[in-house]
Amino acid sequence: MCGLLGIYSTEAVIGKLYNGLLTLQHRGQDSAGILTYDGHYHLKKGNGLVRDIFDEHNTARLKGHIGLGHTRYPTVGEGSVEDAQPFWINHPYGIAAAHNGNVMNFLELKKELFEKSHKIINSDCDVEVILNIFAEALEKSSPRDVSPESVFSAVRHVLKLVKGAYSVVIHIADKGMVAFRDPYGVRPLLFGIDRRQIVPGYAFASESVTLDLLGFSQIRDVQPGSAIFIDQNRNIHEKKLQIAPFKPCIFEYIYFARPDSYLNKINVYQARVDLGKKLARVIKKSGLQIDVVVPVPDSSRPAAIEIARLLKLRYREGLVKNRYIGRTFIMPGDQMRERSIRHKLNPIAAEFVGKNVLIVDDSIVRGNTSRSIIQMVRQSGAKNVYFASYSAPLTNPCVYGIDMQTKAEFIASNACAEEIAAKIGADRVLYQNIHDMEQAVKRQNPAIRSFCKACFSGQYPTGDVSKSYLEQIEAEREQYKLTQMELGMKY
Repeated sequence: MCGLLGIYSTEAVIGKLYNGLLTLQHRGQDSAGILTYDGHYHLKKGNGLVRDIFDEHNTARLKGHIGLGHTRYPTVGEGSVEDAQPFWINHPYGIAAAHNGNVMNFLELKKELFEKSHKIINSDCDVEVILNIFAEALEKSSPRDVSPESVFSAVRHVLKLVKGAYSVVIHIADKGMVAFRDPYGVRPLLFGIDRRQIVPGYAFASESVTLDLLGFSQIRDVQPGSAIFIDQNRNIHEKKLQIAPFKPCIFEYIYFARPDSYLNKINVYQARVDLGKKLARVIKKSGLQIDVVVPVPDSSRPAAIEIARLLKLRYREGLVKNRYIGRTFIMPGDQMRERSIRHKLNPIAAEFVGKNVLIVDDSIVRGNTSRSIIQMVRQSGAKNVYFASYSAPLTNPCVYGIDMQTKAEFIASNACAEEIAAKIGADRVLYQNIHDMEQAVKRQNPAIRSFCKACFSGQYPTGDVSKSYLEQIEAEREQYKLTQMELGMKY
């Protein structure tokens, strides 16, 4: 999962790109990059947080009224700086790109580009393949000049060849900027217009909050399988290029996106409140005697408040979050996650002493965070500790860009709620029903018939996820974990 931003303006964009990436930092903490254009491409990218990569010296050379920004976390691998985005190539015209998602047939396309076009893909980053496929198609469809139809033809070629889930923003030097989503719309992408200038500015971003905070209005979603092209005269061209069932990722609403964002006409905060409403029914039926409801900050807070309100229970902020520690779910490597959990959260002991405590979280993935939290709460003097997840049990690998690749990593893959409770040390574990979970999120937009919920159901909407592919990514993941262990032993 990554954060994506593209701006096509009439004034210097470096300030907006930098501030925009800060609003997308939660989507990736491994690396970040900014590319600008003023007749030449200027690029700065590196590993780490946005605030640590960019300073006055390197932002001073990022000149231009057009630019791309990106925050990244890798799904597999060490997250080398060579894989940080954006990427650019000099032919034809000069083309730059950044994306959010995962290309399932990356290795196949990488091999094909070398064998048929003699092009070396130098990184392990999906967008470099997308960029080269687009560039080849654009050159063939517009040997003399770029037109909206030639751009749409190139995008259509990408949609035909590239399997997986992705949102992409591409800049074509002196020709315009195009953005598009995969046909199923799994990954989010929004479009906004800044009318505060005499000549309007345009932007694309992974979340609406970025566009809103940067002053863009008329914010709307880029439609799945569609492309929006802003030409050199700043005219907007839009076209539907491929039709497939709309399947936006439900985990965006459960965990990834900011609560103040709107994705696919659904407010993330309200979705979490509605998830709390559904989970409150499960808790009520359990008959548990609960003294206090405590959220795991921050994503579960809206649901926990709603649960406490509906069940007339005391709500308390019993866990204090250190906001200078990153999101442990997207940190690379189990060892780093486990070390960070205890530094990330600290209990207020007085809220737990002698009480039956209900801890509410967005999900239970590997169980490391849940186990550590329950241990902290027990050590603070809690009488009983119950753990409730407002999402259903996670049981299957995601192949669309979320870092949970192997079935073995899920604590719920081969265990019932009672067994999970024993593993994480809870007196009881309660889960959201998968049907109620989906109904809660889609309430604000009934036009969405279903979500991508493959990590809960094992049903992959693109229909091309084979058993051999799942085995391949599991092998890659295991090899990466072995490499980490060897490095740990060495140092």
